[in-house]
Amino acid sequence: MKNIKGQVSTLIRYSLLLLFAGITSFAHADEIAVIREKYIQSVLYVNPFEEPLKKLLLKNPREAVLGDQMIVELMERYPMKESHIDNLINTLQSDGSWKDLDFNNQHNSGWPPKNHASRILDMAKVYANPAHAFYKSERVAAALHNALGYWFKIKPVANNWWYNEIGIPKIMGAAFVLFEDQLTPEEKTEAIRLMDKAKIGMTAQNKVWLAGNVLVKGLLLNDFELIRKARNAINEEIKLAYTNKEGIKVDHSFHQHGPQQQYGNYGAAYLATISFWAYILGDTSLALDQDRYKIMSDLANEGFRRILWKNNMDVNCLGRQFYVNVQRHKAASILLSVNALAQVDRTNRSAYQAIVDENTGQSAVGALGQYHFWKSDMTVHRRPQWMASVKMASNRSIGTEGGTENVKGYYAADGATYTYVDGKEYENIFPCWDWRKVPGVTCYQSDKVLPVLKWLEKQNIASFVGNVNDGSIGITAMDISRDGLSGRKAWVFTPDYVLCLGAAIATDSSYQVTTSVEQALLKDDLMYFNRGKWEKTTQVEFTAQNPQRFFHRNTGYIILDGKGKAFTEQRTYSWYEIMTLYPKDMLQTEDVFSIYIDHGMRPSGQASYQYVLLPATSKKQVQNFDTHSFKVISNTRTSQAVQLDKNTFLLALYEEGEISLAKGMQFSSSKPGLFILKTDQTGWEVWACDPTQKEDSLTITVNQTLKEIKLPDGEYKGTIARANHH
Repeated sequence: MKNIKGQVSTLIRYSLLLLFAGITSFAHADEIAVIREKYIQSVLYVNPFEEPLKKLLLKNPREAVLGDQMIVELMERYPMKESHIDNLINTLQSDGSWKDLDFNNQHNSGWPPKNHASRILDMAKVYANPAHAFYKSERVAAALHNALGYWFKIKPVANNWWYNEIGIPKIMGAAFVLFEDQLTPEEKTEAIRLMDKAKIGMTAQNKVWLAGNVLVKGLLLNDFELIRKARNAINEEIKLAYTNKEGIKVDHSFHQHGPQQQYGNYGAAYLATISFWAYILGDTSLALDQDRYKIMSDLANEGFRRILWKNNMDVNCLGRQFYVNVQRHKAASILLSVNALAQVDRTNRSAYQAIVDENTGQSAVGALGQYHFWKSDMTVHRRPQWMASVKMASNRSIGTEGGTENVKGYYAADGATYTYVDGKEYENIFPCWDWRKVPGVTCYQSDKVLPVLKWLEKQNIASFVGNVNDGSIGITAMDISRDGLSGRKAWVFTPDYVLCLGAAIATDSSYQVTTSVEQALLKDDLMYFNRGKWEKTTQVEFTAQNPQRFFHRNTGYIILDGKGKAFTEQRTYSWYEIMTLYPKDMLQTEDVFSIYIDHGMRPSGQASYQYVLLPATSKKQVQNFDTHSFKVISNTRTSQAVQLDKNTFLLALYEEGEISLAKGMQFSSSKPGLFILKTDQTGWEVWACDPTQKEDSLTITVNQTLKEIKLPDGEYKGTIARANHH
């Protein structure tokens, strides 16, 4: 009897397990169906919430030459013309290939066989889109079978691993899902084999891409556990990347390829990919949790928001990618991404909407004030009418990287300084730039071809690179030591202007050295204040015996120390010279103006400069600007110090020691550092930073009052500590 009862009990438990498994299976099937449908809607770009931003995007012509994945995905939002599909079908050869694609070409940043995959996806999209004239077209279906057969037959392999494991599975995976109901068993088998090339691994954005491809494979296999595994891998990368790891840093920058700021490249792709899957998985059991939404919200609102200005991305954040219309396209990608997050992260929806509104002219710009990305050696200063940024490198960080996508950007992180009012000051200027005169940079001048940066190449061997600010004003400093050239560079940011200082410029080479004040698009006359009146100029050589004042459109430039030249000219160059992805005959013609300071041949350490940038201003304001409203106390090898008003001082002390700031005001520090000192009748307050990110504490003395300052530690080394005496 006991044995019979045991058997019955076991049978009941087994039946319950089967029932539970069945219920779970049905539940999972329902969720897979929801995920698949949202995925299809997203790859077809027919989600209603995207329509307002799509309308803005479609006001501009579609790009003809595509390289960057984010720009590819932007262009996929453009309506698929019937003529384009007709042409694909009509030019498809009997063997399933297109004659214009060279499968033997191994160009790393523009692998031609990828275009075969992209054309397959184009046809799959119109076939699966009920709103398109080619919906469920037998002609399209026949062409798809033919083109898929060619790919499966020759199985092309790229020299660049990215295409094999990420790019091609990403494109073809979408096509497979859209055309899934028409795939033969043999085609389905080949499709899974292709998707097998993507395996979860690597770090940061590469891992997210790979996991996304695995998730699509899970859709094709109706495998909920594989989908869950891929989702978990994506979730694993929604975290802060501590120490030397790649990904989201504690300062809200994004690193990939070592300690390198990658907002415009991998960072933008990361935001786009996470937002894509966050929306698709939203409102299912696999939705992101609120902690991860918070991480993404902080990245968007404390990071990306600061480097967009009027729907353009800061040049300092483009990384190695200088494509046509890249600033506008990168900004559009960010807005679409945060808009997608807003659909599922309801807690932070208003913050995402603020980014969209201020970049589409619906509200005033936000994230005002000064912020320094201490993990990426970059400062951003935002005012209601203008923005400025400075990008640097140190022995801790990589400034930028080269290759065929960045042929000329050797000096792009040596103190590059950009100011924006309308956001289009440098739009498509890149082929027409003199890349030895990147704004803000001090470097050699030569007719030689610029070296191409290597991967993971450190550009500056000095450690004194950082910023101190109180949120409104601040000083950024860079001790530069590169290729035998050295110098001390500082930027003092105020609500109305940027004061730029350089000192101790020296080199062991016989080349000429210059500091570029500005090099931007000429959109109006370049004006020069000469003998009491403004004159249009196309070329003028100047000395700084008296302040030299220039004005262009809405920005003023005042040279306080240093001789140099200002000029305008029209230039025509090929995009191929910037990025070899483009054809050699693709030319860009622009009117450009340039202002630079000439330090002469082989400066021996005495060369210096001082100039003021005045964005969002007028000729009258530049003419009347009082250069005595501040005082440069020191601009030497050991210190750069400025007094802004009676009670405010900003200092870069490259060595320990004492400096006299004003009558009756002495300041000293036991270690090098950056400082803001504010005094009043009751005492003083100091903001301090260790730009070397090595020290635990330092001791300051203000008029014989000694104070020890404990500096931030761990991930926050290089940030600001405060001390006061009242």
